[in-house]
Amino acid sequence: MTGMKIDEEFVPDRHIEVETDDEENEAELDCNDEDDDDESDCELPPSSHSYKCTNDIWPQTYRQSMDMYTMPLHSATSFRGTSELNLPFKKSFGDESNFRKPLISATSIAKASQISNLTISTLPPPVEQCSFSQAVLHAINVLCGIGILSMPYAFKEGGWLSLVLLMVFGVITCYTGILLKICLERCHGLQTYPDIGQAAFGYFGRICIAVVLYLDLFSSCVEYLIMMNDNLSALFPHAHLNIGSIIHLDSYLFCAIISTLVILPTVWLRNLSLLSYISVGGVITLAAVVVCLLWLGVVDGIEYHTSRTALNFGNLPVAVGLIGFCYGSHSVFPNIYTSMKEPSRFPSALIISFSVSFVTYTAVGVYGYMMFGDSVKSQFTLNMPTHYVTSKVAAWTVVVAPVTKFALTLTPIAYGIEELLPAAQQNSYALSMIIRTTLMILILLVALTVPYFGVVMALTGSVLEMLVSIIFPCACYLRLLHGRTTTLEITLCSLMIFLGLVCAIIGTYSALASIPAG
Repeated sequence: MTGMKIDEEFVPDRHIEVETDDEENEAELDCNDEDDDDESDCELPPSSHSYKCTNDIWPQTYRQSMDMYTMPLHSATSFRGTSELNLPFKKSFGDESNFRKPLISATSIAKASQISNLTISTLPPPVEQCSFSQAVLHAINVLCGIGILSMPYAFKEGGWLSLVLLMVFGVITCYTGILLKICLERCHGLQTYPDIGQAAFGYFGRICIAVVLYLDLFSSCVEYLIMMNDNLSALFPHAHLNIGSIIHLDSYLFCAIISTLVILPTVWLRNLSLLSYISVGGVITLAAVVVCLLWLGVVDGIEYHTSRTALNFGNLPVAVGLIGFCYGSHSVFPNIYTSMKEPSRFPSALIISFSVSFVTYTAVGVYGYMMFGDSVKSQFTLNMPTHYVTSKVAAWTVVVAPVTKFALTLTPIAYGIEELLPAAQQNSYALSMIIRTTLMILILLVALTVPYFGVVMALTGSVLEMLVSIIFPCACYLRLLHGRTTTLEITLCSLMIFLGLVCAIIGTYSALASIPAG
């Protein structure tokens, strides 16, 4: 990170004002000086010095819906119940003076109310300022996800040298996370990843990043369903359902439908305050699965099948996709940064959280690969002998975990779609249930079409996470900091963009090629 003046040069000293154009009903986003004596300017790229954006900038619900991922780790006293989010305006986060300053003027709000009447009274309130330790826990919470189940499989696909990839991608994605922080500081009013995209590339940049983020959430839902289904069908391999002589459901299909029916009521809930607290159990459940793995090898004395493959070059791109998925949490990083009491310590929080995640992923990957060798499956829980109690505990833990996480992952997508509805229908609970049920059916169809946990994870890591975690942060940074970056920074960012594109193309091809025939 040579040449990066993270905490001094880019201290936020500007704000974004959005003024309404009475004739065109559009908002013009400018960076204005607060101090005439300050030589620093918030100079956006030439093409975006004065770019236009409509009043109903989509998505408006992204900020608070993503805050649900960080709210559970706050103290109970910081939770004030539900809050109303009247679209399409929101408030600026930052220092205390800006905390009460609206991002959009009052006249804009008056006109905006005629465009969208979506009132979401079920979102949690904006996350209050959190301490450094809470920020670290938030980051670890989003980094250490279900990707840990596939880490031994990533070592199998790439060989033991995958450990080097794990470290390299950890350093790169930690660096790009800090780049997002600098982009947020470029101008006051930037709060979310889509905001950064709009500031850098206009309304198209906002839409592009938002769509990719929502696709990322959708793919995570698919992964949750496949994970739950795989382990449930492993627990009940002989379960089936026959309806006459027409319908025959084998164990896998039957368990897939059961999993969907169990999860469906949770996605109908519009008040997710309780689930947002319960979801913190996802970290505990994953920790329990890791303990079960260690217990199986140390206490139960399972036989080891250590592989000697140092590098499997043919499947290395698949390993890259799996590792990329593990570090793809950048969509939440802006929310963590804007909620910190001391934003200048955000880089330190990232470094600590990435270090903890790297150690955890390394321990599970190495130990799991040593135990199961080249026979390891995309989820190491499927390799654990079923006659051990620890194996059953791990399997049931993995089955239950998606129930607490699924609704929180699907809700931002549902709210994003509801924003696009006509104003008269935006607060219809019946329509909301139809949207969420439709999304659930689509997720089930995708999970049944590509029922391969490792393949979906590798595809997501190769395509979406390379964009979200590497390409977009570097591109936005170069755009917003045009003229202020050093030659070294430009070179590093350009190389990372190139690396991300190469990994995305080759990784996607390899992941698709790894789908079993028939």
